[in-house]
Amino acid sequence: MGKKLLKKLDEAVSYLQKQYKGNPVAGIVLGSGLGSFTAEINVLKEVRYEDIPHFPVSTVAGHSGKLIFGTLSGKEVVAMAGRFHLYEGYEPEDIVFPVRVMKMLGVQTLLLSNAAGGVNPAFKVGDLMIIKDHISFYIPNPLMGKNTDELGPRFPDMSQPYNHALIAKAKTIAANAGFDIKEGVYVAVTGPTFETPAEYRMIHNLGADVVGMSTVQENIAARHMGVDVFAISVITDMWHTDHVQTISHEEVLEAARNAEPKLARIFRELVGSL
Repeated sequence: MGKKLLKKLDEAVSYLQKQYKGNPVAGIVLGSGLGSFTAEINVLKEVRYEDIPHFPVSTVAGHSGKLIFGTLSGKEVVAMAGRFHLYEGYEPEDIVFPVRVMKMLGVQTLLLSNAAGGVNPAFKVGDLMIIKDHISFYIPNPLMGKNTDELGPRFPDMSQPYNHALIAKAKTIAANAGFDIKEGVYVAVTGPTFETPAEYRMIHNLGADVVGMSTVQENIAARHMGVDVFAISVITDMWHTDHVQTISHEEVLEAARNAEPKLARIFRELVGSL
């Protein structure tokens, strides 16, 4: 897989470097309902996923499917408007392919966002939660199989999956802006079903604060390649001990859109601090 993967990455990167001559320092992945954040970016070039060699194509409502190059807070960035999920039928190596491409384009910091279900009773719909750690046992690790040594080590260290300095900066940004922000542990599951009451109870008992269907595999691939990661969840639905709130994908998108201005401020100022 190693040489074949490197060839695919090189072909994708070469194509993108012909489309955009800049050097992005930060990559941004936008979750469900958060795609309009791209309005914050001074867009210099947009490239459709389907035009990029070996790139997967997004199939989910709320994910537009394009790579956006431009500037944010004076820094060059590349943003994914639409990500890939296990529940769409993609293999783990497909899901993390764009993260690897971003690193090879020069990205040193990756900002991830997602819509997530809250299991911490102190949370409410619309809250933002900084991810300080994650539990990944319920999804396949994207590094399984023969290691590609050119990308990273066989056994990557995960003692700091989410960068402590970036977390501290985000807390300061939120405090200065006068809004509350949570911090906690994210559990990744495959989806596409929302969790059953028993599954919510199990996730809560494990010590997690939110549950979602993305982010963790991207984080693992980024850390494998030495990229610093910051991630934030928008709480779009809540589990309670006596009942589960019935939720639709449309309601998830609406809750995410309502929380987007706060997320935008954090991402904007974090990128400016790089």
